[in-house]
Amino acid sequence: MPVKIIQPDGWKLPRGYSNGVLAPANSRALTIAGQIAWDPDQRLVGRGDFTAQFRQALLNVVTIVRAAGGEPQHLTQLTIFVTDKHKYIASQHQLAGVWREVVGSHYPAMALVEVRKLLEDGALVEIQGLAAISND
Repeated sequence: MPVKIIQPDGWKLPRGYSNGVLAPANSRALTIAGQIAWDPDQRLVGRGDFTAQFRQALLNVVTIVRAAGGEPQHLTQLTIFVTDKHKYIASQHQLAGVWREVVGSHYPAMALVEVRKLLEDGALVEIQGLAAISND
């Protein structure tokens, strides 16, 4: 059973995220730790390349969801931490393509937070999230 997107009446449709996502009653909650652009051996991918790091971090999130028996459309919430919001804004066109490639047309509730620095040297983006995976 898919999650339900919540859009209050009269509100302008958001672009690139959902205002609210309701998990099905018969689902399990999956909490996803912050993921950076590490490969499976914890080597940083795309050093200095914001789009490459975003792609790898997002792939890591989806890999965790799939390991728990879910799919990208089970994502209910993501928080994206970036070290430079201007790089994020400048890369939006490329990031939209990455999003469609990795997640498809599903947009969970999201927040973007600019931080001074991430724990791993060279990391430009970190993504953490929640998913609701059906028990069926």
